[in-house]
Amino acid sequence: MAKKVFVSGCYDLLHSGHVEFFRQAAEFGDLYVGIGSDNTILHYKNHKTIYPEQERLFMVKAIRYVKNAFINQGSGVLDFLPTLDFLHPDILVVNQDGASDAKRKLCEERGMEYVVLERTPHEGLAARSSTDLKKELGTGKSQVSTDCQLPTRLDLAGTWIDQPYVSCYAPGWAITISLKPTFEIRERCGLSTSTRNVIKRIWPYQLPDMDPETLARLVFCFENSPERSDGIISGAQDSIGICVPGLCRHYYDNHFWPEKIERCSDETVLQWLENHLVLIPMEPRKAGCNVVDGKDITEDKVRALASAAEECWSAIMGMDLSKFAQSYRASFSAQIAMFPAMIQGSVKSYIDKYSVMEGVLAWKMPGAGGGGYLACVVTDTCEFCKKNPEAISLKIRRK
Repeated sequence: MAKKVFVSGCYDLLHSGHVEFFRQAAEFGDLYVGIGSDNTILHYKNHKTIYPEQERLFMVKAIRYVKNAFINQGSGVLDFLPTLDFLHPDILVVNQDGASDAKRKLCEERGMEYVVLERTPHEGLAARSSTDLKKELGTGKSQVSTDCQLPTRLDLAGTWIDQPYVSCYAPGWAITISLKPTFEIRERCGLSTSTRNVIKRIWPYQLPDMDPETLARLVFCFENSPERSDGIISGAQDSIGICVPGLCRHYYDNHFWPEKIERCSDETVLQWLENHLVLIPMEPRKAGCNVVDGKDITEDKVRALASAAEECWSAIMGMDLSKFAQSYRASFSAQIAMFPAMIQGSVKSYIDKYSVMEGVLAWKMPGAGGGGYLACVVTDTCEFCKKNPEAISLKIRRK
């Protein structure tokens, strides 16, 4: 009787590398495949799948090297444990990228043989990996089409200073980071989706390869056309935060466009930020919500906002977590002092819950508030996301 061979993966961007891996694994016996569920991928990798689980299951089952395939019912990196419980395979096969001590130990505990295969393309074909394909899709170099790869932005400090009716009291900086769309970008949630949707009308899938600051100005002018009927001018931090990669600060002094823009692309700093920032999904901003109702803008409050942003930038440059959290909170406090309607509906209950949670050092709402996400500074992103699977880790766009 042939041995049962088991492999597991997402197989969302199914490619020739997967098929060759299946072919090689099937040389050890009858091949069974575990497939990551939509829910597991959403919560473990923080992004939706391109193909739903039943479609991926159909494609994998259709490959002639595969005897049968199943949707894994577990979660996390070892989501295939329930599949092992009913299948009882003899051999677990992984590729080099998927090898780990945890899987080796698991095989020892269950009496399974553990086989690690090198990544080798089928003869005459180019090497393929899902990671490389996603990178190509994000840069437009691939011939395969997929969902929109437009970035979004997260404002860290100084929000509202980009409106002249605020900066006329005191000039100051707004600080933003440009984010890769590694998670679902929900509408009306403070991540500049209105500006992102404007960009989609010109460039539906990705930003053009041009000077980022020029691109940001073009987007700002296109969004704020003279024919705009609502009389609202979107803040420049939205177009700048989306179009300018990395970490960025922009200085406003009673004008819609900043007097100067400063960028940080230091890899150590960007990784440090990624290690200390998460998003917590909340309810979207409700229709009809007006966060400027009851605004109370004074010189003292604007100066507090500008001072907090200045201190926040200094803390980030020095990678001082304590000062970063302190200035981050101070910036949010200055915002809601001027715009108390930013906190509406269930927002306060989220703040009450997460502000006292272990590992949370500071919190704010992205954008104008009213709902959407809670953006938190945490002691360790990976540890926090493990304990709180609803949390979303962030990937800053490098270029």
